[in-house]
Amino acid sequence: MENKALIRMRMSCHDAHYGGNLVDGAKMLQLFGDVATELLIRNDGDEGLFKAYDSVEFMAPVYAGDYIEATGEIVKVGNTSRKMVFEARKVIIPRPDISDSAAEVLEEPIIVCKASGTCVTPKDKQRLG
Repeated sequence: MENKALIRMRMSCHDAHYGGNLVDGAKMLQLFGDVATELLIRNDGDEGLFKAYDSVEFMAPVYAGDYIEATGEIVKVGNTSRKMVFEARKVIIPRPDISDSAAEVLEEPIIVCKASGTCVTPKDKQRLG
């Protein structure tokens, strides 16, 4: 069983929802949902269902052009439930102050969101483990 997963993606202008190219925080939850799905597939052989978030904390703004790395980990396994924790970090930022196409890899990623939640894979859908 693989109990950790990671995805990285660039936020596009289509992801920007507010003034100043600010990305809606719901985009981080979408990334966490994709990470959770991968974790459930690796753990159970099925996509399962996201039941609920226990906590969500937005810690820093995300803008179009930022590269976000979303990670998740299964921290507790029940009969059908899987408790997970998530973290999204900004790892690359655009640098329009230098040029239109300049970007910078951050030496220290910036945590933009943390969350925890529970997913469920019904017993009759579990194929692994």
